[in-house]
Amino acid sequence: MRLNHPLTGSMVALITPMLENGAVDFDALKSLVDFHVESGTNAIISMGTTGESATLNHDEHIEVMRKTIEFSDGRIAVIAGTGANSTSEAIELTMAAKEIGANACLLVTPYYNKPTQEGLYQHYKLIAETVEIDQILYNVPGRTAVDLSVETAVRLSSIKNIIGIKDATGDLSVAQALINKCPEDFLLYSGDDATAVEFILMGGHGGISVSANVAPSKVSQAYNAAFDDNRELAESINERLVGLHQHLFIESNPIPVKWAMFKMGKCANGIRLPLTELSQQAQVVLEQDLSNLGVI
Repeated sequence: MRLNHPLTGSMVALITPMLENGAVDFDALKSLVDFHVESGTNAIISMGTTGESATLNHDEHIEVMRKTIEFSDGRIAVIAGTGANSTSEAIELTMAAKEIGANACLLVTPYYNKPTQEGLYQHYKLIAETVEIDQILYNVPGRTAVDLSVETAVRLSSIKNIIGIKDATGDLSVAQALINKCPEDFLLYSGDDATAVEFILMGGHGGISVSANVAPSKVSQAYNAAFDDNRELAESINERLVGLHQHLFIESNPIPVKWAMFKMGKCANGIRLPLTELSQQAQVVLEQDLSNLGVI
């Protein structure tokens, strides 16, 4: 069931469009914001994993968030990706996001250094206590090498401005545990396109989607049908997206989705090392998905 909260529904993990020399293309960024407003997307996540946050420096990171908020002009919520593997850096980015007017922040678990569950709790607790802005936990152990346990998430859910969690495990048993154990008003988001519709049918409050870059209207329609508990319609719409959900991860995200957006004419073919252009073999596969959806 959809909560009466503005940060529910279909949320796009937005790419950061770049020119072929790797410079951020702010004209294309503006066009993408308009595209999502027109397509019924409920919120934009700026500078998440799909936004290539790992390849932008600190100043660029903040500028992309700032411009995204500017371009949104209050028409669509903007959630800023402000996570880091250093608690102090995450605080700095979260402070910056608050200052530039983000609606909330998304904070990935500290990657590489593999903190304990107590370390994760203290990390998020300190950020929440230091910066008065709504904050969303983000668990993606396949990338970070650390798994935020359900128990730690439940413990953190009692902190006033920690309002939800993005679960990108793709494990629906984890989703069910979060639904069972977290407060009813704690926002639960799927971070896995392949299982997002089922997550919402189970009681989740939305999805933070890579596929929504390419097919925002269809993703939004599928989620809305799931909110209405119309399983047949939700699954029927989602069936057309299954190939996209799978093949946008045929190589490391955001390599495939950036190439897809280039093929759709939404941006130049720019990406930064160590990420590289989608391989020719994978292009053939993904191009078929785009053709099937009628976006190219």
